[in-house]
Amino acid sequence: MPRDFSPQDRDDPVRVLPDPAREAERERREAHQPDDKPPSRLPERPEEPTPEERTQEERDRRLHFTDGRAVLYDRDSGYRLSESQIRTAVELGKFRVIAAQDLTEYAYNGNREDAHRDIESLVRQGLARKGTLEGPESSGRELLTLTRRGHRLLRSNRLVPPNQAVFHGFVKPREANHDADLYRLYHKEAGRIEAQGGRNLRVILDYELKRRINRDIARFGTEARPEIAARHGLEVVRDKIPVPDLRIEYETRDGEVARVNLELVTEHYRGRHIAEKVRAGFSLYTPRGEADRLRRVLDQRELTADILSL
Repeated sequence: MPRDFSPQDRDDPVRVLPDPAREAERERREAHQPDDKPPSRLPERPEEPTPEERTQEERDRRLHFTDGRAVLYDRDSGYRLSESQIRTAVELGKFRVIAAQDLTEYAYNGNREDAHRDIESLVRQGLARKGTLEGPESSGRELLTLTRRGHRLLRSNRLVPPNQAVFHGFVKPREANHDADLYRLYHKEAGRIEAQGGRNLRVILDYELKRRINRDIARFGTEARPEIAARHGLEVVRDKIPVPDLRIEYETRDGEVARVNLELVTEHYRGRHIAEKVRAGFSLYTPRGEADRLRRVLDQRELTADILSL
């Protein structure tokens, strides 16, 4: 769905651009002692995840398995989970909503029996939830998401690295079917990245990007919108900061940090929204059979872009 960040103008004073080193030091101090003074400088860009952060998932997941299961605790409850069930819970947290069919295809290599067993176990233990949601993009598919309890279990047992956001629940049922397709989109693009030597892929959904932008707008005002967009690897288009459906950050073959911004364009997108996504430099994916319509829209606006199909 089209999701751009365009906050209302406010009367915040214009602030001076920040020095990145001083800003990093200030943020470290704020972690222990909040500062009520308004920030005076805006950092150039968000800190990239360190190699230590990227490998923390593997360190933190050294769980003790007995008979193929590990006991994970949250508050006063314990849960016996297999390694595949833990991986599934992590995938649900990273993507918020996944279609059961796509989860079976990509996480279980098409093994329906194993996927069904794990999904039913997670649902029975109150860690995941199933739903078939209606709406303009409804397809009748069975969708999966974490529950609040499942979300807490991931965090309390450090099953994902601290720089990886995790989500739970069907927050916007009208958009759930569109959002579920992002899991398939990720795997399509991840295959391209890995074929070129990319590794250590990290998922960033639009929820997380908009939260970061919202925080910076509140701190620095709308006058700093171009710097805020640049800080987050985005562009200002028509006084707005278009936000992609999905971003993948990764290491290139040469060890450099790279990113790709992805948008899943459906028949419900208007021409103006599509044009904004193209001008923002996003890579466009479309469901099968809709690429021709999208090309016609771009031709009418004298725009060109690579269009990939799910």
